[in-house]
Amino acid sequence: MAGNSQAPFQILLVEDEPVIRELVRSMLSDGSVDVVCAANGLEGLKLARSGTFHLILMDVVLPQLDGISVCRILKSDPATADVPLYMLTAKAKRSDMESATLAGADGYIHKPFRGAELMALVERLRAGQTRPESA
Repeated sequence: MAGNSQAPFQILLVEDEPVIRELVRSMLSDGSVDVVCAANGLEGLKLARSGTFHLILMDVVLPQLDGISVCRILKSDPATADVPLYMLTAKAKRSDMESATLAGADGYIHKPFRGAELMALVERLRAGQTRPESA
């Protein structure tokens, strides 16, 4: 992604698998995108509430507090409700997607995902779309 002189686009990645955290961080981080990582739901919730993020990517299955619960909490809080939140997960049943949607998730990205899919999402959001369609 091309760099610019603006403040970095802030992404919160809540993912318990270290390999996936590092993959996403290396894929998206550059001078114009900064990826902050959390390894469990409680840490993700705390970081989301304490930072100014442009996008949250969250696994569904997380230790301490699952991603659906974190999503529900963040989307019910006026301070974080407008931050686009995408579930990034291997759970692919229709009922899983419906649960995420009911909790307020803005989209659902299936693992394994393509790097181009994540980069396209970030670029759409950076271009000013506040509620992009599912990737």
